[in-house]
Amino acid sequence: MDIEQKQAEMIDHFVKQASSLKGSAIAPLVLEATSNPSLFAFSEILAVPSVAELERTESATLLDTLRLFAHGTWSDYKGNMARLPQLVPDQILKLKQLTVLTLAESNKVLPYDKLMQELDVTNVRELEDFLINECMYSGIVRGKLDQLRRCLEVWDFGNFLTAFLVLYNVQVQFAAGRDLRPGQLGNMLHTLSDWLTTSDNLLVSIQEKIKWADTMSEADKKHRKDVEDRVEEVKKSLSLKVS
Repeated sequence: MDIEQKQAEMIDHFVKQASSLKGSAIAPLVLEATSNPSLFAFSEILAVPSVAELERTESATLLDTLRLFAHGTWSDYKGNMARLPQLVPDQILKLKQLTVLTLAESNKVLPYDKLMQELDVTNVRELEDFLINECMYSGIVRGKLDQLRRCLEVWDFGNFLTAFLVLYNVQVQFAAGRDLRPGQLGNMLHTLSDWLTTSDNLLVSIQEKIKWADTMSEADKKHRKDVEDRVEEVKKSLSLKVS
């Protein structure tokens, strides 16, 4: 089961649970959702009426916690610790994973120094262990660690099409998606528009190469036929001379 299917199942599970709860009774669900290793999107839970109603109530911090995991990073949590609940280890791990996803949204190359600063990691070994075990092995980011350049390169060579795109210099990145932040929709539409343009251009390029391959194949067949005909003519000529 891939990460998208796991997410869909988890979202459906938590949305159904949240719909049947009210007020502070939602607290265990928030803790479970933000600790779950298969869940990285929270907008659907935030949209549940009983969750949205937590605004300006004694349980508003539960809503703030969900918003943090939907849109925030580890740095955002550190800057707002005074008004947010203390996170348990599983939540800290999840928020740091989400932080890597946020950085990977707009950067193909993530320098180690930037990652260590954003994740509160003090040495390269600890950072690489985190990236390998908690990001790559879990399937939320695909890429490679470049120890010489001290960076994480984000990409996806999971199928032939992606390899083809890279071969023809089309940038390909892979990271599990996060919830859209307020005001991010316009940028997302612009990105999708650029992607469609790139796809159209790539399709034209592929069609041209197929046409070229077909032309070369026909030329090869014609050349082979000409050679065979010439060989036959030579054979006949030699036969006549022998006679």
